[in-house]
Amino acid sequence: MAKSRFTAEQIIMKLREAEVEQAKGKTIEEVCRKLGIVDKTYYRWRKEYGGLKLDQAKRLKELEKENVRLKKLVADLSLDKAILKEAALGNF
Repeated sequence: MAKSRFTAEQIIMKLREAEVEQAKGKTIEEVCRKLGIVDKTYYRWRKEYGGLKLDQAKRLKELEKENVRLKKLVADLSLDKAILKEAALGNF
């Protein structure tokens, strides 16, 4: 997956700007063109960050990183357990 060009804070600011532009009567296509993104990106951002505040977005990213770290840890421990179980049975 490609690294995002925008931080969570920048994305939230762009979504707020998009809401203002839409309130002025502009279409989604016009708003996205002004923001320099495609429609698909706008909808993905709105799905993920819509309604979040800056501090909530930062916390979300921190939790996602911690979740990835914990999943790796569980995978490593499960592998260690399986290896020890095989060694205890003598099937090596």
